Amino acid sequence: MLLGIIGLFVCAFIFPNLYNAVWFVVLVLVTFLGLDILILYLTKTGIEAERITPEKLSNGDLNSITISIKNRYTFKISIKVIDEVPFQFQVRDFKIIKTIKASEQKEFGYDLRPTERGEYYFGYLNIYVSSPLKLASRRFSFDKDKMVPTYPSYIQLRKYDLLAFSNNLYQYGIKKIRRIGHTMEFEQIKEYVQGDDLRTLNWKATAKKNSLMVNQFQDEKSQSVYMAIDKGRVMQMPFDGLSLLDYAINSTLVLSNVILKKQDKAGIFAFSKKVENRVFAEKRASQMQKILETLYNIKTDFFESDYSRLYVDIKKNINQRSLIILYTNFETMDGLNRQLPYLKGIAKSHLLVVVFFSNTELNTIINKKTDTIQEVYDKVIAEKFMFEKRLIANELKKYGIHSVLTQPENLTLDAINKYLEIKARGIL
Repeated sequence: MLLGIIGLFVCAFIFPNLYNAVWFVVLVLVTFLGLDILILYLTKTGIEAERITPEKLSNGDLNSITISIKNRYTFKISIKVIDEVPFQFQVRDFKIIKTIKASEQKEFGYDLRPTERGEYYFGYLNIYVSSPLKLASRRFSFDKDKMVPTYPSYIQLRKYDLLAFSNNLYQYGIKKIRRIGHTMEFEQIKEYVQGDDLRTLNWKATAKKNSLMVNQFQDEKSQSVYMAIDKGRVMQMPFDGLSLLDYAINSTLVLSNVILKKQDKAGIFAFSKKVENRVFAEKRASQMQKILETLYNIKTDFFESDYSRLYVDIKKNINQRSLIILYTNFETMDGLNRQLPYLKGIAKSHLLVVVFFSNTELNTIINKKTDTIQEVYDKVIAEKFMFEKRLIANELKKYGIHSVLTQPENLTLDAINKYLEIKARGIL
């Protein structure tokens, strides 16, 4: 409109008769502008707005943030929402434009995906309101300095919660495990039904009841399971925004829940230069909350990990034979060989499972079509590293150490798989 008025003034220089008409247009514009400002500012609380956030954010997952706005004006308004999201997200172009009818309340939202644990501070929720004239806008600000903590992925925890109860685990991507032999914890004597193992027939009970009776066994309970998280330099590698350390923390949270639901005792500890963030293996009601808070507070400078200190600490503090699931990463055989004596020492007293990661970036190089000599060299070296990962798994197997070679996005499922396999085979 201002550009149009400027154009009319230029024309008025050529056609003087337009001059007064142009000033009349200016007067009309100023009048409507004043009227627009008046109706916007006449109401003290033109709108009410609230940012509704979860109690805590889930690390690595999409978290829904809801904005609720109530229009107290007696006319339809146009709004532009600019939310000052935490600086960790580096969102510099946030803008949501909506229209709200008179006296209407509207809710809409957006998603945030944090990639670090810690405290996230929201700034102002800024809402710019315009009347149907749209000549001026009024800014309203709400909810300054709201803090929301980001915890390990509790959304995954809810997603896999039913795994502890379901017998149809394959529907979640969990492979079925064939049972080898029987666990020896007796549960009850029951009548034989078709499909029961004939080797479990209880002949004394059969003679008394004059019908076939079988012994029923159950998985052994109250076994100790520790998740050991390497928070050293090798766990700093990023994948899809999260470090390998955060993937291990998210997996530990979900696996701890499955372990407790299976009536086993879950414990955790983390190590780099020293062993810390310890939660002893128990199965009390508060154990899950204690593990969640401990995982939230894991901090590291990604120093070189000291496996000798890990070995001494396990030997000193874990006296009962336990399942120890070690989240770490080995890129080369040399890296494994430096730590192998300590892993063998741990495996003598406990059932050790080493979980390490496949470098998915190498798959891109391996599957890429090569056109130059340099690309051929890159592809050969990538294949060598991938082959070395498989050699590491075979080397661990030689010494009776179980291993899980997995991609970061499949870590939680593969870790649950391994635990269920060990329980099904009764080898702990």
